[in-house]
Amino acid sequence: MPGGGEIVVATKKKGKFISLIVSDTGSGMTAETKQRIFEPFFTTKPVGQGTGLGLSVVKGIIDSHHGKIAVNSTAGKGTKFEILLPNNQ
Repeated sequence: MPGGGEIVVATKKKGKFISLIVSDTGSGMTAETKQRIFEPFFTTKPVGQGTGLGLSVVKGIIDSHHGKIAVNSTAGKGTKFEILLPNNQ
């Protein structure tokens, strides 16, 4: 968030899952960007400032733990990610 903003991290129990929610008040994403964010090597950053592997690695880790990830984003308003991981207790 180059212009500043707020990041909120929250957790909660959601049925048989533990939910991790990360939201921000940044610039958000267009629908086109949102469709590609989990593709390896996709980035919106300038050359030399990112590999485009972060979210694809995160999704791989979540998938390997039989979890789920969802994203809601509105251009100009911010983004919210929710990660659900099984609560095996």
